[in-house]
Amino acid sequence: MDAKARNCLLQYREALEKDIKTSYIMDRMINDGVLTISEEEKVKNEPTQQQRAALLIKTILKKDNYSYISFYNALIHEGYKDLAALLHSGIPVISSSNGGKDSVGGITSHVKTVLCEGGVPQRPVVFVTRKKLVNAIRQNLFKLSDEPGWVVIYGMAGCGKSVLAAEAVRDHFFLDGCFPGGVHWVSVGKQDKAGLLMKLQNLCTRLDQDENFSQRPPLNIEEAKDRLRLLMLRKHPRSLLILDDIWDSWILKAFDNQCQILLTTRDKSVTDSVMGPKYIVAVESDLGKEKGLEILSLFVNMKKADLPEQAHSIIKECKGSPLVVSLIGALLRDFPNRWDYYLRQLQNKQFKRIRKSSFYDYEALDEAMSISVEMLREDIKDYYTDLSILQKDVKVPTKVLCILWDMETEEVEDILQEFVNKSLLFCDRNGKSFRYYLHDLQVDFLIEKNRNQLQDLHKKIVTQFQKHYQPHTLSPDQEDCMYWYNFLAYHMASASMHKELCALMFSLDWIKAKTELVGPAHLIHEFVEYRHILDEKDCAVCENFQEFLSLNGHLLGRQPFPNIVQLGLCEPETSEVYQQAKLQAKQEVDHGMLYLEWINKKNIKNLSRLVVRPHTDAVYHACFSEDGQRIASCGVDKTLQVFKAETGEKLLEIKAHEDEVLCCAFSTDDRFIATCSVDKKVKIWNSMTGGLVHVYDEHSEQVNCCHFTNNSHYLLLATASSDCFLKLWDLNQKECRNTMFGHTNSVNHCRFSPDDKLLASCSADGTLKLWDVKSANERKSINVKQFFLNSEEPQEDMEVIVKCCSWSADGTRIMVAAKNKIFLWNMDSCLKVADCRGHLSWVHCVMFSPDGSSFLTSSDDQTIRLWETKKVCKNSAIVLKQEIDVVFQENEVMVLAVDNIKRLQLINGKTGQIDYLIEAQVSCCCLSPHLQYIAFGGEDGAVEILELLNNRIFQSRIGHKKTVRHIQFTDDGKTLISSSDDSSIQVWNWQSEEYVFLQAHQETVKDFKLLKNSKLLSWSFDGTVKIWSIITGRIEKDFVCHQDTVLSCDISPDATKFSSTSADKTAKIWNVSNGELLHLCAPILVEEGAATHGGWVTDLCFSPDSKMLVSAGGYLKWWNVVTGESSQTFYTNGTCLKKIHVSSDFKTYVTVDNLGILYILQMLE
Repeated sequence: MDAKARNCLLQYREALEKDIKTSYIMDRMINDGVLTISEEEKVKNEPTQQQRAALLIKTILKKDNYSYISFYNALIHEGYKDLAALLHSGIPVISSSNGGKDSVGGITSHVKTVLCEGGVPQRPVVFVTRKKLVNAIRQNLFKLSDEPGWVVIYGMAGCGKSVLAAEAVRDHFFLDGCFPGGVHWVSVGKQDKAGLLMKLQNLCTRLDQDENFSQRPPLNIEEAKDRLRLLMLRKHPRSLLILDDIWDSWILKAFDNQCQILLTTRDKSVTDSVMGPKYIVAVESDLGKEKGLEILSLFVNMKKADLPEQAHSIIKECKGSPLVVSLIGALLRDFPNRWDYYLRQLQNKQFKRIRKSSFYDYEALDEAMSISVEMLREDIKDYYTDLSILQKDVKVPTKVLCILWDMETEEVEDILQEFVNKSLLFCDRNGKSFRYYLHDLQVDFLIEKNRNQLQDLHKKIVTQFQKHYQPHTLSPDQEDCMYWYNFLAYHMASASMHKELCALMFSLDWIKAKTELVGPAHLIHEFVEYRHILDEKDCAVCENFQEFLSLNGHLLGRQPFPNIVQLGLCEPETSEVYQQAKLQAKQEVDHGMLYLEWINKKNIKNLSRLVVRPHTDAVYHACFSEDGQRIASCGVDKTLQVFKAETGEKLLEIKAHEDEVLCCAFSTDDRFIATCSVDKKVKIWNSMTGGLVHVYDEHSEQVNCCHFTNNSHYLLLATASSDCFLKLWDLNQKECRNTMFGHTNSVNHCRFSPDDKLLASCSADGTLKLWDVKSANERKSINVKQFFLNSEEPQEDMEVIVKCCSWSADGTRIMVAAKNKIFLWNMDSCLKVADCRGHLSWVHCVMFSPDGSSFLTSSDDQTIRLWETKKVCKNSAIVLKQEIDVVFQENEVMVLAVDNIKRLQLINGKTGQIDYLIEAQVSCCCLSPHLQYIAFGGEDGAVEILELLNNRIFQSRIGHKKTVRHIQFTDDGKTLISSSDDSSIQVWNWQSEEYVFLQAHQETVKDFKLLKNSKLLSWSFDGTVKIWSIITGRIEKDFVCHQDTVLSCDISPDATKFSSTSADKTAKIWNVSNGELLHLCAPILVEEGAATHGGWVTDLCFSPDSKMLVSAGGYLKWWNVVTGESSQTFYTNGTCLKKIHVSSDFKTYVTVDNLGILYILQMLE
């Protein structure tokens, strides 16, 4: 060290030892490479502050000139400017001639010298590169190397502008090539004229250390400006002046003297008042997740992968703000056990408790942001306060603020541009429209600052909305439409406008308008979020609307959007939803709309609690998190979805595998989600962030299932595969721990018992097996297939694949899914407790909630259903088969049906009264017109008639050779007609024992319909439609209508037209006389693979005036025959409707879906 520098340090040693705190000073000196970690530790070990300062100075005295300069700069940047002034005269002159590299990254001894002499701040103690931004700054500075001009680095408080400015000049070749005259750093900040003059005087003194230009400092700003110009042009040509933290444009005029200037600011408009070329570099406020974690890991000296979960939450909470991450990292270095504490302070907006090291100009984070707001013009400060009501991550259209402030678009944009210029607001320009948003920290700051005004501010925006709009009149093509649908309820609740909120949320018009645009999940969330307010008005009404949305969510999210009034008419009559729907329907019926009342709906119990449709294809699996708050699901679309269990709101969407994802599972501590796939891989994911943790690849075939143990202290994962094996994995090991074998076909599913002692597995071999986890040996095997042998399923279709199982919390019951049924078993007795139906296709997954009160099921029908266990266990397992007959008598509807235990039931449709008749192997049945007789056909081809008065049975002596599919009396009840799989139709006068056989179809007769004048219309799998005389047995007309199976037909009352539907999912209307095609009534409109009818069109019927047609398929549809357009759709709970029975006045309709639910519908008048 030079003698001059050494003497200066010794002279002021006492003052330095008395005042300085060593911690942050040493950080800077370590960063400059002049102090070692071991030297820092020795200083830290001294007991008192003064002793630590004394040892640090003693250490510096033993070092070189660089150490002196580093110490001097550290004093300046840590706020000890008075002490630094004492040492200024001792600053040694360092030759830059060596120029040789002694450091990586272009930081040579020459660079260190230039930056030290120019007062450029050292790198922060913990530093991560932001190469893209640094390169952008350098590229713009390069443009200034031959001409004067300005490079402006701008961004919000704490985004790292100063660090980036310093980093941009920290390169040997860059400095040598562009600014060989050096770099001069001036920290400006907020200044008045006196303060600015002092800054200019200090800068002139630094630039003129040998006092060649003047013996005295300049006396005013103009003189200082001239002095600076001469110094820069004559003494320091080709040098760069860096102005840090510029607030006012008038300050820049003092430096507007043909220099090359780099400046940092929060207001990009500050250079508007100066001359010369200007280049803008915008700094994003977000470091990014990985960079943020890197900073924290360096501060706390841990690997990124080992950081606690709170680290991810801190980055998320502060949106990766470099300042906040660095502040919290520095605090955690000193207090490593305070992760939860600092996260909580962030979440609670306690910015004053997150105090920074003294290298930043403001005491606390809120002060840094407050300064920016204070610099706004007085006439626009209130407008910025109004932004306190905005939510995080929400981009607000200009039109919303036009409504709020009652201004023209141009006026609003001018005000907002001022906020944007000062980094107080951000703008996203999408084409012609502008959308504005705040950084999360700005939102938190505004809320904290204006807490007492928030209710009034929210009330203001609601009042302004009401002044301009009616809620249900919002149009989707309005720029601000989506904002109001998403946040109007939030503003009302925040404004304590409870009456208005209830009126909004309990309006079917609002429900319809909002769900059509954004789906039902957000509305369900609002009902949950504001339940405490809505219950004040009427908790039953709130329950009505929430249940309506939850159970119809899978329909309300589809296209074309269903008629919500018709859906509302299916609700219980005591429901507010039903009452509003009924009122609207009656008004619309007067204007020609068609609506239907489900008159026997009170006999139907809803077992589901929530139905969602998160995937675009079949859902293979869904599971609860351990706390029951989240649901994860996966399926054919190769994604893993995570959403809220109560509302269905999406939390995560991950492209998980290269092929279909077959299963997913939460770990017991909810930290991980496992997935497995057709691609033979098993993956472990972070459940909060979606990050990939592990990949296992040992199965030789697709992996069908994965499941974690219930004990989080020793976490095991079980997997089941089509290679017939089960495997156990320890997450701390890379290889499989155990392999279990015993199944003879694909293992579809596995589940640990609640105590983790047993593992249950289901297989395509039709068995459920229980395994001992410790020994990996088989303990028990149950043959599930036997429980289907006596069911209604056809014997030839008896392949029973047991898809999945789930244990109850107490381990006493196990639930199993096979085909589209769900069974509940008592483990001790192996007795079936209950079963339930609700899905429209194969059920792939069942799972109990942690408390056992509900369970999840997922299916090929793309839905996930949440069921209430108590309701399912109490529910009767007796359901109707789809073969029914109906007689309409004046105001009565009598239904003859067969149930799943092969009993014939006679049901009064209006009263719900059931008379149980006989038990028989019945495949179809019918009623005589006056309810004196019933007829039924069997699987063995037998045809029988039962006289209801005395239970006499008459049997056809000929019958059919195969299963009877359809049977019907003539109007006089004397003749019975039946069709069969043997391709024939039998006409039996059962009183005279005369028979006529209609034989011409080449394949199974699908069905027939009696016409007037002893005519009969039949259709077949052979694609033809035929008209017969039942007296002679001859064909009168023969039509080839479709290439595929004809599923249903009907002829119009005037006998001029007939309709046909086919397995090709179309309905056609034909001219009877010449066979000409008149209409293609069901064009295929593909939406997620579904046609107009949601499946095959299986039946249809004309109205008496031939103007209307009703068709059955996946659901019921009514059509205008003249235009071919749909008039109404009725969505049944199930699907695959086989037949629709219609009254003669075309006002009552009866059908049964594949869940066995009976629908008696009446046209609303």
